[in-house]
Amino acid sequence: MSEEQTSTPTSDQTPSPADASGNDMPQAQPLSDELSKQIDAAMEASTPVQQPGQGKPASIRGPRVVGGQPSMRTGKVVNVTDSDIFLEFGPKELGIVSRDQWREGENVPEASQELEVLIERFDKAESIFVCARPGAIRKAIWDTLQSGQVVEATCVGTNKGGLEMELAGGHRAFLPASQVAIERVNDLDKFIGQKLECEVQRVERRGQGNVVLSRRVIIEKQRAKEAEKLKDTLKVGQVVEGTVQRIAPFGAFVDIGGIDGLVHVSDLSHERIGQGEAAVRKMVSEGQTVRVEILKLDWENQRIGLGMKQLQADPFAEKMGAIEEGAEVSGRVTKIVDFGAFVELAPGVEGLIHISELDHKRVKAVSDAVKPDEVVNVKVLSVDPGSRRIGLSMKALKPAPAGGKGKGDRGGPSAEEILKETPQLRRLREKFGSGGFKGGLG
Repeated sequence: MSEEQTSTPTSDQTPSPADASGNDMPQAQPLSDELSKQIDAAMEASTPVQQPGQGKPASIRGPRVVGGQPSMRTGKVVNVTDSDIFLEFGPKELGIVSRDQWREGENVPEASQELEVLIERFDKAESIFVCARPGAIRKAIWDTLQSGQVVEATCVGTNKGGLEMELAGGHRAFLPASQVAIERVNDLDKFIGQKLECEVQRVERRGQGNVVLSRRVIIEKQRAKEAEKLKDTLKVGQVVEGTVQRIAPFGAFVDIGGIDGLVHVSDLSHERIGQGEAAVRKMVSEGQTVRVEILKLDWENQRIGLGMKQLQADPFAEKMGAIEEGAEVSGRVTKIVDFGAFVELAPGVEGLIHISELDHKRVKAVSDAVKPDEVVNVKVLSVDPGSRRIGLSMKALKPAPAGGKGKGDRGGPSAEEILKETPQLRRLREKFGSGGFKGGLG
């Protein structure tokens, strides 16, 4: 097992050799009640039960109480070796930093160069300050492990509450399921064997010495940095490429360069695709690369609205010239409502057959006359490009019954008249019929 590493937060106080060995530990930041409950439940689930006859359980190594919160100090590089960098802070004050804190390809400090480091502790035996590079990932040593550090840990298993992690030296840690990622992760087993960069949330210095980690915090910080960069570059109306990250019943979340935006189900296509994840998956899938237009930028609430249909040709506008009043056409019934049925004349182009235009006789329920997905022949009564409305009639293609009006036909308004009415007036007409309203002050 390779040694995992950790980074140490900064402080403003520089310890002297005398006070660097004190016993005041920095306090871990309090966790939310919900997260604490998740941690306690998961740790209980992952703790093996001692069976009778097994003898005394093996002791668990835990962090020791140490002193001196790490602090910043600037020194001059006096020597660089293959494994370490030596600094001088002043007369008879030397420091040492492990060279492996500079990744491959990074420029290593040279002799006589000034370098700002973190003072971790003072080694009395060697009379030297043990230092660290600010922000670097270092060995996860129990003596310096504390809340806020960034560590690399290996996932060695799962339980009902999250991931069982292992730090350097075989030390145990726990990563709650809610802290693995920003979105919900259904399959935790896929992380087994992986090294994950996490932030220490809690260190229990008594009992079993448990350590609680969070990967979600790291991801949120990275996304916040990306969002700050994108604020100056993204504009409403801009077209960008992105990757579908997650499917939801109301749309698809798309990563557009470190930050996610939502393509609402109504902005996926000009066609009526319905609601639910199954409907969304007909249009896009996780991992798919898509082109989207930025519709809304709300940085305060971290919401970005995206659209795909805005980059597609509008079939309604394209087909309008081919649909004329009085024409006889056929189409598929796509939706049935109380007041009529919607019929698809072409992909993305729908018209309405009002209930009064279904038949000459009175129709009590639309479903008595037509069914979803049924192909029907209709006559175009009206075309309104401004409101994108097309009025249709099945009754107009049927022979009128003898005597003029069918049984129960009250001579209600046409579909064209209905389309011009307001919803409120339409409801009143349907409630009271076409016989006019009674009463009033006149």
